[in-house]
Amino acid sequence: MSRSERKTVRDLRRGNRAMLLRELYFAGETNRHALSAATGLSAGSVSTLTADLLAENMIVESGQVDSDGGRPRVLLRVNPDYGYVVGVDVGETHVRVELFDLAMTVRASAYYALHTARHDPELVARHLLMGVDSVVADAAVPYDKVLGIGVGVPGIVEGGPDALVHATTFGWDSVPFGALLRRGTSLPLFVDNGAKTMGQAELWFGSARDAGDAVVVFIGSGVGCTLVTDGSIYRGAGRAAGEFGHLKIVAGGRSCRCGGQGCLEAYVGAESIIDRAGITADAADQEPTLARLIREGSPVVEESADLLGIGLSNVIHLLNPERVVIGGWAGLMLGGAQLARVQASAAANTMSSFPPVPIVLGRLGADAVAMGAATLVVEELLRGTPATIPATA
Repeated sequence: MSRSERKTVRDLRRGNRAMLLRELYFAGETNRHALSAATGLSAGSVSTLTADLLAENMIVESGQVDSDGGRPRVLLRVNPDYGYVVGVDVGETHVRVELFDLAMTVRASAYYALHTARHDPELVARHLLMGVDSVVADAAVPYDKVLGIGVGVPGIVEGGPDALVHATTFGWDSVPFGALLRRGTSLPLFVDNGAKTMGQAELWFGSARDAGDAVVVFIGSGVGCTLVTDGSIYRGAGRAAGEFGHLKIVAGGRSCRCGGQGCLEAYVGAESIIDRAGITADAADQEPTLARLIREGSPVVEESADLLGIGLSNVIHLLNPERVVIGGWAGLMLGGAQLARVQASAAANTMSSFPPVPIVLGRLGADAVAMGAATLVVEELLRGTPATIPATA
C-alpha cells in the first residue's frame, strides 16, 4: 500500500470518528445501535471507535437501556470531565469569563466591569487573561486539561493568526486582539464576533436547535445577528455577514454609532432606546435604566418593539427563515415585555403570501455569548483534533 493510500485510510477513520463523536455529543446519551443507525457506520466500526474513545476516557458508559428481546444496551455519553473550555464575552459593559466542562456546565466565572464607551485593547486583554487564570484556579482543574479559549467580541473579526478586530463602538480599527492575547497564554485561542457566538450557542443548545434556516438576533448596547443556512452559520465573503443593526429603516434618520444614519441600531439598541427617552446613562447603567423604562411602559420602548418588527420583516423577506430568535441582554428584556408587539409588527409588514415565521426568545440568557465562544473550542474537539488546535481566529 502506498503512503498516499495509508493517509486516505487514516483520514477516513478520523472522519468516521469525528462523525460518531459529534453524534454522541449532541445526542447527550445513546447506545451503539443508535449510533450505527444515525451515522450509517457498521456495527463493527462503531464498536471499534467507541472502544478507542472509552480507552481515551473521552466517552464513558452511563447506564443501560432495555432492548427488544436481547441484552440491555449500554448507554454512552461524552465524558464531561475529559477536558474544560473557557468562554469569554467581551461586551460593551463587561468582560465575562466562564469555565465550562464538556456538558457545558459552568464550573467557575469571573466578571470585570467596563465603564467607558471606548476600551483600551491592552486593558481588555489583561482582564480576559486574569479571568482565565481565576476561573481555572477557582474550579481547581489542572491547567493541562483546559482545551482552549473562545472569545466573543463586538465588531468584525478577520480570520488569521492575529484575529484583527474592527469594532467601531470600541474605537478598534484592525486591533490584533488574538496576538495581544497570545502574549499571555499558550492555550489554543479562537476569536469571533459575539453575536455569532451567541447564535452558535442558541443553534447548538437553545431556541434555534434543529432549525435548518434561522436568524438569531443579538440586542445589547448595539444590534447584530447570526444567519443560519442549512444548519450552519453563514459568514459572508469577508466574515461580516449579520450586521443586522445597520439595516437602514429611516432615510436620513438618527445618527448611528457606525457613522451612518437611520440604522436599526440607532432606534433599537439599548444605548439608543435610553437616549431617545432623554436619559443619559453610563454604559454600566444601561441594564437597570432599560429595565426601568420597560417597567414604566415608556412609549419609546413600544416604538422600539415596532421598529424591531419592521427590521425583522426585512430579514424575513430576504432570507425566508423557519425561525427567528431574539437574544442578548437587552433583546431578552425587550422581548420579555414586548414580544407580542414585535411579532405583530413583523407580521403586519411581511407579505401575506409568506409563511408565518415564529419569533421566539433565546433560552440561554446572559451566558449565551460566553457559552457560544466556548463552543468554538468544542467544535475542534468534535473534529477529532483537540491536541493540535492551532492558535487562530
